[in-house]
Amino acid sequence: MATCWQGLWAYRSYLLVFFLPILLLPLPIFIPTKEASCAYSIIIMALFWCTEALPLAVTALFPIVLYPLMGIMDASEVCLEYFKDSNILFVGGLLVAIAVEHWNLHKRIALRVLLIIGVRPALLLLGFMLVTAFLSMWISNTATTAMMVPIAHAVLDQLHKPPTDRNTEKGSNNPAFELQEPGPQKEVTKFDEKDNGQVHPIPAASLEPTAQPQEQVRFSQGMSLCVCYAASIGGIATLTGTTPNLVLQGQVNSLFPKNGNVVNFASWFGFAFPTMVILLVLSWLWLQILFLGFNFRKNFGFGEQAQERAQAAFRVIQTEHKLLGPMSFAEKAVSVLFVTLVVLWFTREPGFFVGWGNLAFPDKDGNSMASDGTVAIFIGIILFLVPSKIPGLTRDPENPGRLKAPPALLNWKTVNEKMPWNIVLLLGGGFALAKGSEESGLSEWLGKKLTPLENVPPPAIALIISLLVATFTECTSNVATTTLFLPILASMAQAICLHPLYVMLPCTLAASLAFMLPVATPPNAIVFSFGGLKVSDMARTGFLLNIIGVLVITLAINSWSYAIFNLDTFPSWADTNNTANCLAIQGNITTPSP
Repeated sequence: MATCWQGLWAYRSYLLVFFLPILLLPLPIFIPTKEASCAYSIIIMALFWCTEALPLAVTALFPIVLYPLMGIMDASEVCLEYFKDSNILFVGGLLVAIAVEHWNLHKRIALRVLLIIGVRPALLLLGFMLVTAFLSMWISNTATTAMMVPIAHAVLDQLHKPPTDRNTEKGSNNPAFELQEPGPQKEVTKFDEKDNGQVHPIPAASLEPTAQPQEQVRFSQGMSLCVCYAASIGGIATLTGTTPNLVLQGQVNSLFPKNGNVVNFASWFGFAFPTMVILLVLSWLWLQILFLGFNFRKNFGFGEQAQERAQAAFRVIQTEHKLLGPMSFAEKAVSVLFVTLVVLWFTREPGFFVGWGNLAFPDKDGNSMASDGTVAIFIGIILFLVPSKIPGLTRDPENPGRLKAPPALLNWKTVNEKMPWNIVLLLGGGFALAKGSEESGLSEWLGKKLTPLENVPPPAIALIISLLVATFTECTSNVATTTLFLPILASMAQAICLHPLYVMLPCTLAASLAFMLPVATPPNAIVFSFGGLKVSDMARTGFLLNIIGVLVITLAINSWSYAIFNLDTFPSWADTNNTANCLAIQGNITTPSP
């Protein structure tokens, strides 16, 4: 009997893929409408995404097959959804992020900031959280965590060593920093499906537990958790920081084509950056209390022995920073292009003044024809054109008699290895799903069924949505979570005459609150694989962080978001035939101001 159950478990993915579509077939057969057929497609995709019976990107391709065969949409229309402007923004942003990683610029930034902040226990936590959050705003959360965790463990190694054992006293290199570099040692490979499908090697040396006093163990746990939590928190600050943000932008543009680019880089940053800062500071305070205690004098390193250990750890970071040497031409060039990209994003169409996009490339309505994706791809193309060394002719080391030009800042081989193409398909699948819901009439049907929620206060709706999504994302891909919830929430908002962003924004932010389980997000998995943590440690710490995150999101959506997105009015771009009474009856007041 045990063997039978083991066999069923071993073949569970095949069984789910085969039987789930058959079990759900009565829905489109007995209810032969477009709405039922679309619901059948969405339910199958949702179940496959939740169970991961198929790779997430493969499931995202289902609309290309199901929608035409069920008469929901033409194949040509479905395929157009797989490469929209949000996908272009994702690819362009990652081109710059890959260049930053390729030339090790992120490591230089991290070490420099740590040198500025200092290494006293409380400040060390804050320093690592600030650096990780900042890097996570621009590059992959997974790559940021994979780089920062070994640095954190190397610093902790020096903090916890007796003075006589510190190699840095003698000026030798710190062997703990070898964790960052690939070596001949055995490695454990982890595949990250949720974030970007990359394979990250976890050094075996980092998995070996060592006997340490309880106080040191607690501090090590807090240091590890602060990195993975800061990576998830930092990603919410920018539109390209984490994939759910781009899902929101794509869904808004797909469901409400006349929205006037309401969600762009500048507007999102104005809303999400303060949210990120508040959540990061509160997380730092919670981690400090939980893992360092209430002795703030000790936490900030007052005392002769604490200062001596802090100085030793400081020398470790200082030595590693010196080993990087002066900034190369490639690092300077990437830095200039990175800053240029951010400036162009902010000034393209900021809303509170006329941007360069409105002035130089206006359409007939005065809006910018160039998008954030246009800017990202423009800078990405330049990365393939700028040489990595000061222009000049050098001898080919393999053929001294031949002149050779320096390579460009970025090459396609590097891009092809590091670009998470599966996320591009996953984004497209979400946009196709939303478009199919609209074309089939399923969105309108759902909206009518959700009209009783009109009697519930909007702040309560936002709070409930945040709690629901934060719970759901602990065991499901954050991209899949936002892809499934956003079209439903948009229909609900239209049905009860509520600004769609009032419910879509909390959903998007809450999808990044995956703090409780190692499997919830790749940064959590990386930190957990380094050892020293139990699931209970992460669950206990993450539970209150989830609550804090939901409260901060509720604060954000009921305060400064009103000024940025005009949430106190029902927008004309969200008004359709079935919601025509929203503007006619209620005028411009639907959501009460806080």
